[in-house]
Amino acid sequence: MQPEHHNLSKNQILWLFFGFSGRVSRAAYFLAGLFLAIVQVFLLYRFSMVPEESAASQFWALAFWVAVIVSIWSNVALGVKRLHDFGKPGILAVALFIPVVSIIAYVVLCLLPGDRGPNIYGVHTNAPR
Repeated sequence: MQPEHHNLSKNQILWLFFGFSGRVSRAAYFLAGLFLAIVQVFLLYRFSMVPEESAASQFWALAFWVAVIVSIWSNVALGVKRLHDFGKPGILAVALFIPVVSIIAYVVLCLLPGDRGPNIYGVHTNAPR
């Protein structure tokens, strides 16, 4: 059986990072989380490279904090959809905010495969319900 190839549309990207319905695979969860982390690290790097108290410093600091807020929302949305892939309710994503549990939960969500076939949260992974 050949894997399906989909072109990513703007709506799919918005759903991936901001939507709470449907399911995501472990690969999509890991790669989207990695992308968010890289954006934050890049912005923090840029902030650290400009002189303190400069306009550029203020710009990069603001950009970093906006990215952090967007990343929090996106990580929750990704966690909810990843939990949905296991047939679990999204409210369990609250565990991603408990310091030690969050690391374990992230590793588990990245490594364990989700439900095979449809579940109550969607027919297949990487699509809204």
